[in-house]
Amino acid sequence: MEPPTLHDIYGARPRVYRHLRPTPLLSHPLLVTEIGTPVFVKHENHNPTGSFKIRGGLNLVATLGASERSAGVVTASTGNHGQSLAMACGLHRVPCTIYVPVANNPEKNAAMRGYGATVIEHGRDFDEARARCEQDARERGCRYVHPANEPLLLAGVGTYALEIFEELPRADVVFVPIGGGSGASGLVTVRSAIGNSTRIIGVQAARADAFTRSWRSGTRIVGDYADTFAEGVATRVTFDLTYNLLRRELDDIVLLTEDELAEGVRLALRATHNLAEGAGAASLMAAWKLRRELAGKTVVCVMSGGNMDTTVLRRILGASGQA
Repeated sequence: MEPPTLHDIYGARPRVYRHLRPTPLLSHPLLVTEIGTPVFVKHENHNPTGSFKIRGGLNLVATLGASERSAGVVTASTGNHGQSLAMACGLHRVPCTIYVPVANNPEKNAAMRGYGATVIEHGRDFDEARARCEQDARERGCRYVHPANEPLLLAGVGTYALEIFEELPRADVVFVPIGGGSGASGLVTVRSAIGNSTRIIGVQAARADAFTRSWRSGTRIVGDYADTFAEGVATRVTFDLTYNLLRRELDDIVLLTEDELAEGVRLALRATHNLAEGAGAASLMAAWKLRRELAGKTVVCVMSGGNMDTTVLRRILGASGQA
């Protein structure tokens, strides 16, 4: 399995743009003041599903053959990838089943059902839901869509990277959250293919850091837990396609505590007037955390999603103090 090329990402554009518009890349004066350097936010939270993942779903589902469409697709998700496939399958009239962890974000579950998908709760976390999903796909003969090991997903997601570098080719640093790694993979693919020197820095939760430990050590690690409210980065394992690419191409990773992730949500609200979920706000908080090192640089923060559980949001907004 080979990662997508720049040609593949350009090829995904017509399938993606049939249903989406390019998302805004905006400079927010209050955020610039907080971080102290030119900062631009790539608002993937403005997509119809509230996340960048929809780009990958639209690209993949549009390419399914007749037998795959008839059998339907099955996947595992904590919500954003699932919404992506649910919406794309709805548009193309393809049956869709999504496995989510027990006690998953109920609003994301409702959104997936709203797009017409069947949602099944299983397991204590994403990786247990994924294992059951893979078994179900084998038993039923459905098209299993892995959340990261899918070149067509990565190519679709990579269209937002094209938008960033076409609009802001001289960006010095891009911060991007890493769960499965599809968003970061699109960025490094485009950056390297066009010969740009922009540094791509991943952001993870300290309590779900299997990718970070694997990337830093060169030995792939399976975590014992992914205990973070930021479900978009709550993974305990690495995935072949994205890990191998990011091991070579990613420039650095920043880890955030749960308090820092929560402060990122508050930072997004007060400085950009956008609601970002934990993973979506992580890039802003990482830039704030490294603000002294970033002085004088042009920075892009990928706000990857805005699908925040309102119960969690109440807790975050009710908490006091700064990270």
